Amino acid sequence: MKNKIFSFALIIFFALGFAQNATGTEDQSIRKSVVFFANTIKYKQLDKTIDCIYPKYFTVFPKEQMTQILNMTYNNPFVKIDVKDMKFVSVGKPELVDGEYFSLVSYFLKMRADVSSMNDDMKKNISKMLSSKYGKNNIEYNAKEGAYTINAPMSVYAISKDKKTWKVVYAEKELKSQLTKVLPKKILDKM
Repeated sequence: MKNKIFSFALIIFFALGFAQNATGTEDQSIRKSVVFFANTIKYKQLDKTIDCIYPKYFTVFPKEQMTQILNMTYNNPFVKIDVKDMKFVSVGKPELVDGEYFSLVSYFLKMRADVSSMNDDMKKNISKMLSSKYGKNNIEYNAKEGAYTINAPMSVYAISKDKKTWKVVYAEKELKSQLTKVLPKKILDKM
Protein backbone atom coordinates (compact mmCIF):
# COMPACT_ATOMS: atom_id res chain seq x y z
CA MET A 1 0.00 0.00 0.00
CA LYS A 2 2.82 2.41 0.89
CA ASN A 3 4.48 1.69 -2.48
CA LYS A 4 1.27 2.55 -4.33
CA ILE A 5 0.87 5.82 -2.43
CA PHE A 6 4.54 6.66 -2.99
CA SER A 7 4.27 5.80 -6.73
CA PHE A 8 1.11 7.88 -7.07
CA ALA A 9 2.76 10.84 -5.30
CA LEU A 10 5.80 10.53 -7.58
CA ILE A 11 3.60 10.50 -10.70
CA ILE A 12 1.73 13.60 -9.51
CA PHE A 13 5.01 15.36 -8.68
CA PHE A 14 6.47 14.68 -12.15
CA ALA A 15 3.22 15.60 -13.91
CA LEU A 16 3.07 18.93 -12.08
CA GLY A 17 6.74 19.54 -12.76
CA PHE A 18 6.24 18.87 -16.47
CA ALA A 19 3.18 21.14 -16.63
CA GLN A 20 5.09 23.88 -14.83
CA ASN A 21 8.04 23.49 -17.22
CA ALA A 22 5.77 23.66 -20.30
CA THR A 23 4.14 26.84 -18.97
CA GLY A 24 7.57 28.32 -18.21
CA THR A 25 8.75 27.55 -21.75
CA GLU A 26 5.66 29.23 -23.26
CA ASP A 27 6.15 32.25 -21.01
CA GLN A 28 9.83 32.51 -22.00
CA SER A 29 8.99 32.18 -25.68
CA ILE A 30 6.40 34.95 -25.47
CA ARG A 31 8.71 37.23 -23.47
CA LYS A 32 11.52 36.65 -25.95
CA SER A 33 9.27 37.62 -28.88
CA VAL A 34 7.96 40.76 -27.15
CA VAL A 35 11.48 41.82 -26.12
CA PHE A 36 12.65 41.30 -29.71
CA PHE A 37 9.72 43.45 -30.90
CA ALA A 38 10.59 46.24 -28.42
CA ASN A 39 14.27 46.04 -29.37
CA THR A 40 13.48 46.49 -33.06
CA ILE A 41 11.86 49.78 -32.07
CA LYS A 42 14.66 50.69 -29.67
CA TYR A 43 17.31 50.19 -32.34
CA LYS A 44 15.06 51.67 -35.05
CA GLN A 45 15.06 48.49 -37.15
CA LEU A 46 11.56 49.32 -38.31
CA ASP A 47 11.43 46.73 -41.12
CA LYS A 48 11.99 44.08 -38.46
CA THR A 49 9.30 45.74 -36.33
CA ILE A 50 6.86 45.22 -39.19
CA ASP A 51 7.90 41.54 -39.39
CA CYS A 52 6.96 41.12 -35.70
CA ILE A 53 3.38 42.31 -36.22
CA TYR A 54 0.53 39.83 -36.55
CA PRO A 55 -0.05 39.51 -40.34
CA LYS A 56 -3.87 39.66 -40.08
CA TYR A 57 -3.52 43.22 -38.74
CA PHE A 58 -2.36 44.33 -42.19
CA THR A 59 -5.74 43.36 -43.65
CA VAL A 60 -7.23 46.39 -41.86
CA PHE A 61 -4.17 48.62 -41.60
CA PRO A 62 -1.86 48.45 -44.64
CA LYS A 63 1.79 47.58 -44.07
CA GLU A 64 2.95 50.68 -45.98
CA GLN A 65 0.88 52.93 -43.72
CA MET A 66 2.26 51.23 -40.60
CA THR A 67 5.81 51.69 -41.92
CA GLN A 68 5.13 55.42 -42.50
CA ILE A 69 3.73 55.87 -38.98
CA LEU A 70 6.70 54.08 -37.42
CA ASN A 71 9.12 56.21 -39.43
CA MET A 72 7.30 59.44 -38.52
CA THR A 73 7.32 58.45 -34.86
CA TYR A 74 10.81 57.06 -34.40
CA ASN A 75 12.76 58.92 -37.11
CA ASN A 76 11.20 62.33 -36.52
CA PRO A 77 13.77 65.17 -36.49
CA PHE A 78 11.57 67.32 -34.20
CA VAL A 79 10.84 64.72 -31.51
CA LYS A 80 13.65 62.26 -30.97
CA ILE A 81 12.26 59.21 -29.20
CA ASP A 82 14.58 56.68 -27.63
CA VAL A 83 13.48 53.49 -25.90
CA LYS A 84 15.55 53.12 -22.73
CA ASP A 85 14.18 50.11 -20.87
CA MET A 86 11.41 47.53 -20.79
CA LYS A 87 9.78 45.90 -17.76
CA PHE A 88 7.18 43.12 -17.90
CA VAL A 89 4.07 43.43 -15.76
CA SER A 90 2.38 40.20 -16.81
CA VAL A 91 2.27 37.51 -19.47
CA GLY A 92 -1.13 35.89 -19.81
CA LYS A 93 -1.56 32.15 -20.15
CA PRO A 94 -1.99 31.37 -23.88
CA GLU A 95 -5.60 30.68 -24.81
CA LEU A 96 -6.50 28.60 -27.87
CA VAL A 97 -9.19 30.20 -30.04
CA ASP A 98 -9.89 29.25 -33.66
CA GLY A 99 -6.59 27.38 -34.05
CA GLU A 100 -4.37 30.16 -32.66
CA TYR A 101 -3.00 30.90 -29.20
CA PHE A 102 -3.49 34.38 -27.72
CA SER A 103 -1.61 35.75 -24.74
CA LEU A 104 -2.16 39.25 -23.35
CA VAL A 105 1.18 40.79 -22.40
CA SER A 106 1.48 43.95 -20.30
CA TYR A 107 4.72 45.84 -19.87
CA PHE A 108 6.22 49.28 -19.39
CA LEU A 109 8.51 50.94 -21.90
CA LYS A 110 10.70 53.66 -20.49
CA MET A 111 11.28 56.20 -23.24
CA ARG A 112 12.92 59.57 -23.65
CA ALA A 113 11.39 62.12 -26.01
CA ASP A 114 13.71 65.01 -26.83
CA VAL A 115 11.62 68.05 -27.79
CA SER A 116 14.35 70.67 -27.34
CA SER A 117 14.05 71.85 -30.96
CA MET A 118 10.35 72.75 -30.52
CA ASN A 119 8.83 76.06 -29.50
CA ASP A 120 6.88 76.38 -26.24
CA ASP A 121 3.43 75.97 -27.84
CA MET A 122 4.49 72.75 -29.53
CA LYS A 123 5.97 71.48 -26.25
CA LYS A 124 2.65 72.17 -24.49
CA ASN A 125 0.79 70.22 -27.19
CA ILE A 126 3.22 67.31 -26.82
CA SER A 127 2.74 67.42 -23.04
CA LYS A 128 -1.06 67.26 -23.42
CA MET A 129 -0.82 64.41 -25.91
CA LEU A 130 1.59 62.41 -23.72
CA SER A 131 -0.55 63.01 -20.60
CA SER A 132 -3.65 61.90 -22.45
CA LYS A 133 -2.00 58.80 -23.91
CA TYR A 134 0.09 57.55 -20.97
CA GLY A 135 -1.31 59.34 -17.92
CA LYS A 136 0.07 62.44 -16.23
CA ASN A 137 1.85 60.35 -13.56
CA ASN A 138 3.79 58.47 -16.25
CA ILE A 139 5.50 61.47 -17.84
CA GLU A 140 8.12 63.82 -16.49
CA TYR A 141 9.56 66.89 -18.21
CA ASN A 142 13.17 67.94 -17.72
CA ALA A 143 13.32 71.60 -18.81
CA LYS A 144 17.10 71.69 -18.67
CA GLU A 145 17.37 68.88 -21.26
CA GLY A 146 14.17 69.77 -23.12
CA ALA A 147 13.09 66.15 -22.89
CA TYR A 148 10.29 64.01 -21.49
CA THR A 149 10.85 60.75 -19.68
CA ILE A 150 7.88 58.50 -20.32
CA ASN A 151 7.02 55.35 -18.42
CA ALA A 152 4.58 54.03 -21.01
CA PRO A 153 2.18 51.27 -19.99
CA MET A 154 1.80 48.98 -23.02
CA SER A 155 -0.27 45.94 -23.87
CA VAL A 156 0.04 43.60 -26.81
CA TYR A 157 -1.48 40.30 -27.77
CA ALA A 158 1.14 37.70 -28.61
CA ILE A 159 -0.34 35.31 -31.16
CA SER A 160 0.95 31.94 -32.33
CA LYS A 161 -0.20 28.79 -34.07
CA ASP A 162 2.53 26.60 -32.53
CA LYS A 163 3.44 28.36 -29.21
CA LYS A 164 6.98 28.84 -30.57
CA THR A 165 6.76 31.69 -33.07
CA TRP A 166 4.82 34.65 -31.70
CA LYS A 167 3.62 37.76 -33.54
CA VAL A 168 2.22 40.80 -31.76
CA VAL A 169 -0.58 43.29 -32.17
CA TYR A 170 -1.15 46.29 -29.92
CA ALA A 171 -4.04 45.74 -27.52
CA GLU A 172 -5.09 49.35 -27.06
CA LYS A 173 -8.70 50.39 -26.53
CA GLU A 174 -8.46 53.06 -29.26
CA LEU A 175 -7.61 50.31 -31.76
CA LYS A 176 -10.52 48.07 -30.75
CA SER A 177 -12.65 49.01 -33.77
CA GLN A 178 -9.82 47.91 -36.10
CA LEU A 179 -9.11 44.81 -34.06
CA THR A 180 -12.69 43.53 -34.37
CA LYS A 181 -11.74 42.43 -37.88
CA VAL A 182 -8.48 40.84 -36.69
CA LEU A 183 -9.02 39.19 -33.30
CA PRO A 184 -11.70 36.71 -32.23
CA LYS A 185 -14.60 38.20 -30.22
CA LYS A 186 -13.70 36.03 -27.22
CA ILE A 187 -10.27 37.72 -27.08
CA LEU A 188 -11.58 41.24 -27.82
CA ASP A 189 -14.06 40.99 -24.96
CA LYS A 190 -11.13 40.73 -22.54
CA MET A 191 -9.60 44.03 -23.65
